[in-house]
Amino acid sequence: MSPREYDETDARVRPSRSTRPRSKDRPSHSDAISALVTTVDRGRQTCITDDGVVITAMRARELGPKSVVVGDRVSIVGDVSGDEGTLARIVSVTERRNSLSRTVDDSAQVERTIVANIDQLVIVVAAVNPEPRRGLIDRFLVSAFTEGITPKLVITKTDLGAVPEFLVEYEKLDVEILHTAIKSTSRQKDLDALHEMLSGKISVLVGHSGVGKSTLINALVPAADRLTGDVNAATGRGRHTSSSAIALPLDTSDGWIIDTPGIRAFGLSHIDVNRIVDAFTDLSLVAATCLSNCSHAESSCKLDEWAAPLGVPNPQRLARLSSLRSLLSVKDQPLLTPED
Repeated sequence: MSPREYDETDARVRPSRSTRPRSKDRPSHSDAISALVTTVDRGRQTCITDDGVVITAMRARELGPKSVVVGDRVSIVGDVSGDEGTLARIVSVTERRNSLSRTVDDSAQVERTIVANIDQLVIVVAAVNPEPRRGLIDRFLVSAFTEGITPKLVITKTDLGAVPEFLVEYEKLDVEILHTAIKSTSRQKDLDALHEMLSGKISVLVGHSGVGKSTLINALVPAADRLTGDVNAATGRGRHTSSSAIALPLDTSDGWIIDTPGIRAFGLSHIDVNRIVDAFTDLSLVAATCLSNCSHAESSCKLDEWAAPLGVPNPQRLARLSSLRSLLSVKDQPLLTPED
């Protein structure tokens, strides 16, 4: 092989397109404005500024995989005029003080955050059609208590059937309960009480499809015009009418109400077992006296004595203990509602 074949003096080198050295410094975005995320839909976030300007924005690449959900406080740059067709960028998300999350996949245990920065979790259940389920209510309460969110219970359709006794028992856990009717002379009084409950707070409504969440939203915020649906008479399942979460300002106060789609599964595998036990405030003090390795399912568990003092079973306590144990035994599995 001749020396010429090793000679690279005539090799062509493509010149750099830029002579400016790369910098790891990120822009300060000192001109960013603060806003509240009110909806998230297909990669676009609707936000409202403190001055009431509604802006459509997308996540900036620098946010990486960080999610943006309804209730987040964000910083926005770019075209923040709010004019039709404009698109701004969300460059940062303020640290959340709490969030409502659920596990949506058994094997991968994928945690999905639904909303953030909540004052109140309003659990909406119907007295009848569809029947209320203790398991789902307890899961909501666990999430609320572990995140420092105040839970409320709103029972709808009280003019169509008697309120199950177990729902009233939640008052012993300091859960405020409000009854509302579909059609009755007291309906306006019920709505006034609900307005008072929500005033000055950021509240999120959760529950099965068909319990009347969208109907309540329309009564509280008439301009919302949320779709409503009936319950299938054959299956007892509610029809989904809300496809995504949305935050709406209350007309009569500075509060916000967040409507969410009907929940099909609400897993708790992202929450530590001990935190689940602690969320059952009526059982946690007794559970603390158990042996350190107690799974709260053994026959020697102190909770059995609590549920049947002096060997006499207490129906209400037995139901609470059964609910706790059911959550612990299927902690890694989402609870499927009748909709599935």
